[in-house]
Amino acid sequence: MNLQKSIDFLLENAGCVIQYRLRKEILGNITEKEEEDLLRQIYQTPYFKMVESYAKPSGFIGNWAHGYSNWRGKKLHETPLQDGESAARLLCNYAVPRELPLVKNFVTAMRDETAMLEEVSLVPVYTKYWNTRFNGIHQGGGSMTLFYTMQAILGYGDDDYVKPFLEISLSAFASVLSLGSLDEIIIYNPHLKKKYNWPYIEPETEFPCMYHLETLAYTQNWRTPRNIQLLANALNHMDNIMLGEQFTLKSGLGGFYYYSHPIYPFTNHGIGDPNIPGMGGGTTPRKTLTHAAMCGLGNKADCLRISIENLEKSLRESPDGALRMKDVNGKIIKSKPTPYAYAYDEAGYENNLRKKSAFDCEMTFWAIQFLHYADSERFICLAQTGEQDK
Repeated sequence: MNLQKSIDFLLENAGCVIQYRLRKEILGNITEKEEEDLLRQIYQTPYFKMVESYAKPSGFIGNWAHGYSNWRGKKLHETPLQDGESAARLLCNYAVPRELPLVKNFVTAMRDETAMLEEVSLVPVYTKYWNTRFNGIHQGGGSMTLFYTMQAILGYGDDDYVKPFLEISLSAFASVLSLGSLDEIIIYNPHLKKKYNWPYIEPETEFPCMYHLETLAYTQNWRTPRNIQLLANALNHMDNIMLGEQFTLKSGLGGFYYYSHPIYPFTNHGIGDPNIPGMGGGTTPRKTLTHAAMCGLGNKADCLRISIENLEKSLRESPDGALRMKDVNGKIIKSKPTPYAYAYDEAGYENNLRKKSAFDCEMTFWAIQFLHYADSERFICLAQTGEQDK
């Protein structure tokens, strides 16, 4: 389809992060000087400067990752960006080059035993997390799941250091294909009251999580036609065996909870309607759909195929090309953009959150980015080709 209206909307209204990613990542029409100028602007944004200020002499940014903000009166995070994972996600969302010393030193620290022992000294329980960091890595548990993923999203996922986790991530998705239902791997503790009887899976059980998918999205070494089809089949099979249900699972590691549900396709019809799968009992984050698209699945995965159709329809009906969400009554939802991403939140790109078009810019960029990765063979942009999709 013709996305020129949407692109023009972003070029006119978006801030430097979206301008940079749109021009470099999607349109491919950025000059070396323009890239330098936009990166210079990004490096001066408040959140980037904040992350930069949290870098330690070792190179690690923040205090641990996915950790405590406070520990028995000891303040570890002045802001959420002082958490290593949040810092890594901001650098990823801002598409900061992997060669930047701030990024390179961050990754080096994550691979340095001395630097990591310094991190675990912050809180006594971190020592336990580090000593058992490989436990549950096949299901998303264990600290190394997180540290591998952080390195992948920063551009270092195809290195030999992370390579074993690519195989583990793909194998986690492959394991789904042998399941007739989740009951085959879920266990309930018969000695607990129903209120506290969360279903759980044992540490050695393979099962995919958001970190597995994200790692595959930002890496290349695993990609073969066979593996891409395997991943698509796994996502489709998860949809079939879970029947649109959402589960709260507890890892056999103890104390580790996460939601598990199929990747719901995007819909812009009736947000909040419990009768629409994914829109009532829990939605798939936009970034998760993007990660699935980045894996090169195209329309092989049903969640992507349906999302493509719905997004194209929404953009086609938009007067100015911007993507705007609607509630069950068909009214436009006015919302604020995410300042920056936490572990489970959406990406944050816009710095001027008071700007009326900020949320529209974030949604519209996501739509264009998703279509670019989900269906690149059909993605035709007038700015590049001068032709309109038929």
